[in-house]
Amino acid sequence: MPELLVKRTLTHDLARVGIDRAIEESRTMNCLTCIAVLDNAGHLISFDRMDGAPFQSSQLAQDKAYSVAGNGLATHEFWEMAKDEPWLVHNLGQVPGLVVLGGGVPIYFDGEFIGAVGVSGKSDMAEDRAIAEAAVAAILKALA
Repeated sequence: MPELLVKRTLTHDLARVGIDRAIEESRTMNCLTCIAVLDNAGHLISFDRMDGAPFQSSQLAQDKAYSVAGNGLATHEFWEMAKDEPWLVHNLGQVPGLVVLGGGVPIYFDGEFIGAVGVSGKSDMAEDRAIAEAAVAAILKALA
């Protein structure tokens, strides 16, 4: 008989560990950000918008994390993979919620994709990425 697929994913408590660390890192970098943490199926677990962060960044942070959940790649890695394929670049806008702006980072634990973090705000893409990576590192540390 075929076996069922068992997939581990983040808990709300772990998502909050990541968000709290992302807020700390945002403050250190003088950024005002929105942070979204999604499970491995692309569902929102937790979200935070710092005071003063642009309201448009709320959806963008979620879309960055959603993009990661859809393919398991960081958003900046997806762009690197796609940029030299004109047909792919031309059709990126056809995929609902797909974003290739830096700031979406996957969370892998023991080689298994367990969730995603997306960051956007009064920050640049390198800052978004660094803040998201800090969130991921905090989550992995909490799992260790």
